Amino acid sequence: MPLAQLITPQQLAERLGSPKLVILDCRFALEDVDYGQRSYAQGHIAGAHFADLERDLSGPVSKGRTGRHPLPDARRLVERLREWGLDDDSEVVLYDDGPGAFAARAWWLLAWLGKRSGVAILDGGLKAWHAAHLPLSLDPPLKREGTFNGEPDGKLLIDAEHLAKRLGNPDLTLIDARALPRFRGEVEPIDPVAGHIPGAQCAAFTDNLGADGRFLPSDQLKQRFAEKLAGRAPEQLVAYCGSGVTACHNLFALALAGYPLGKLYAGSWSEWINDPQHGVATGE
Repeated sequence: MPLAQLITPQQLAERLGSPKLVILDCRFALEDVDYGQRSYAQGHIAGAHFADLERDLSGPVSKGRTGRHPLPDARRLVERLREWGLDDDSEVVLYDDGPGAFAARAWWLLAWLGKRSGVAILDGGLKAWHAAHLPLSLDPPLKREGTFNGEPDGKLLIDAEHLAKRLGNPDLTLIDARALPRFRGEVEPIDPVAGHIPGAQCAAFTDNLGADGRFLPSDQLKQRFAEKLAGRAPEQLVAYCGSGVTACHNLFALALAGYPLGKLYAGSWSEWINDPQHGVATGE
């Protein structure tokens, strides 16, 4: 079974009610942190549990030390996944109502914990669900304790210290998921320093999608990232963004294209700039 999978609204609608199915609603808004919970309460795909980016899919922020969305404690996340009914062989569907970044963060966390099959993102998200004229539910999901046995895989991560040592290494492919104006340092709406990590290439995560909000075909994604890799080993690729969320979208797209998993710099730009010794580049 492939590492990264997509599911259409029609396919998901046909699977609703399956005892093996676990659905996570990952809606969130950076500018309104309670948006996801409110939206979930107003209607969600039947059976879905709400997974909050800050409370469930991230750990506590330590000002001046971490980025804006540190990784959650692995043991605590495994417990939460069990509360949502996750078993080792569950089929998981993840969705949000944007371009899929928050769903991709959940996908990456599951891969980090060893759940690397049977996990799909709803292609086009909730907008595609609405476009297919499929209903939402106000009913709470059934509660069932799962038995998921997840263990974090440190090989999928790189920290700031090790990344700093690798900068300039000809084998390194470093991709930044933020939009080009932020990458260039022309604007910075969130973090106190503008620019990018020296040696990085801009790979805006929104370019993984077509105009309809769905992921591009795998052959187009393969070509997109082949240009970034330029013959280098995909296992040596490092993905980052502003806080370790949209970088997961690039890692998901890479997996859709058939590439093996690279590494996530989870602290990303918002952590990198905490250290004044770290280099900052602007322009392209």
